Amino acid sequence: MTLQHPPRHSNGSNRPGHSLARPLCSLFVAASLFSLAGCRSHEFPDYPANYREYAYITNGGSNTVTVLDVVNLRQDRVIRVGSNPTGVAVNTKRNEVYVVNTGSNSVSVIDAEKNAVVATIAVHQRPYFVFVGADGTRAYVANSGSNNVSVIDLTLRREVAAIGVGEGPGVAAISPDGNSLVVSNRVGNSVSIIDAKTEKVRSVWRGCAGATDVAILPDSSKAFVACSSGHQVMAIALATPPSLSPRARLSTTQSTPEDALLAMLDVGKAPIRLILKPDGGEIFVVNYDGASLSEIDTSTNEVGGAYMVGTHPVNGLASADNSTLYFSDFDADSLGVFSIDDGELLPVQPRTGDGPDAMAFSKAGHLLFVVDARSGDVAVIRTASNSLLTMFPVGIKPNDIAVKAFLVPQRHSL
Repeated sequence: MTLQHPPRHSNGSNRPGHSLARPLCSLFVAASLFSLAGCRSHEFPDYPANYREYAYITNGGSNTVTVLDVVNLRQDRVIRVGSNPTGVAVNTKRNEVYVVNTGSNSVSVIDAEKNAVVATIAVHQRPYFVFVGADGTRAYVANSGSNNVSVIDLTLRREVAAIGVGEGPGVAAISPDGNSLVVSNRVGNSVSIIDAKTEKVRSVWRGCAGATDVAILPDSSKAFVACSSGHQVMAIALATPPSLSPRARLSTTQSTPEDALLAMLDVGKAPIRLILKPDGGEIFVVNYDGASLSEIDTSTNEVGGAYMVGTHPVNGLASADNSTLYFSDFDADSLGVFSIDDGELLPVQPRTGDGPDAMAFSKAGHLLFVVDARSGDVAVIRTASNSLLTMFPVGIKPNDIAVKAFLVPQRHSL
């Protein structure tokens, strides 16, 4: 895997060789080993009749999105989108899903209730990721070929601003409070901080070689950026908006009137992914060429430890209870499971397909979906036992996955 593009969802042509020769027999084996109806009452949530939950997988080589029905564990449908779909994100405030089409410089809007494309929004050159604001009204897309960030009005379904940043931006992540937009400029080896209200660049920080992934703390006080061409993570204090009252400022961790560089933290070689615990207390850094995880204490901005894992770890997720970290090793057909509480790897290694990469939990957290980039399938892991439940074939060169859960209005008969 090269680090030519942002982590996790690089252009399919730059991924390790995709093989369709690997047999997808696991699906049929799993069907014989598990009775989904039998285990649902004991290990699966009880869903109301109007509950819907879907997983959306972008297939870069087939210009489609595969939709999996999470409730019934089956494929729902395949949706045609733009050219080379890469990143995907959901809106927590409305039943919509957004797919970035890197090859056609656009974003497809999927109505989750209909599971159909209802709009296509033009952006600029070579976008890879889309981030949706917490209030569900704006989305942000970094255009790596145009050196700018598109601001999308999700109600109007069109771009309303294009903000110039550094060279080769990969990620444009919005803070939870909606005030700061943090942009990693991979080619420019820098980080741009944009005031999301004024849509103007507020500060620029240089010296982050191959800037890629971004993690922002839940209280919006700090941002951490992986410098993937080296072995460091940049820690930045984000400015406290002047509109906050003095009392609110005191409750904000390390509040400051201006953005400030806090530290350059030494981690492993080629840090490409930052895994933030839900409580925001720690970040685990996935060091692709270092075959390791580094642990950062977000309150002290210090590296607390390093753990050797696999050969080429590429992605990860932390459980909602902050106790367990799952990480994918691109050169293995399994996941690593790390106990955060104990600071050690667990002996269990759930099986996956070839080239595990992007991951997503079901809303209840009882299932973990793993995108297998080489074998073109999705492994479904049961988190209670850390074991493979089943597998689903998807399209060619799958890139990313997102899960959307919602309730549909119930119809009442007269």
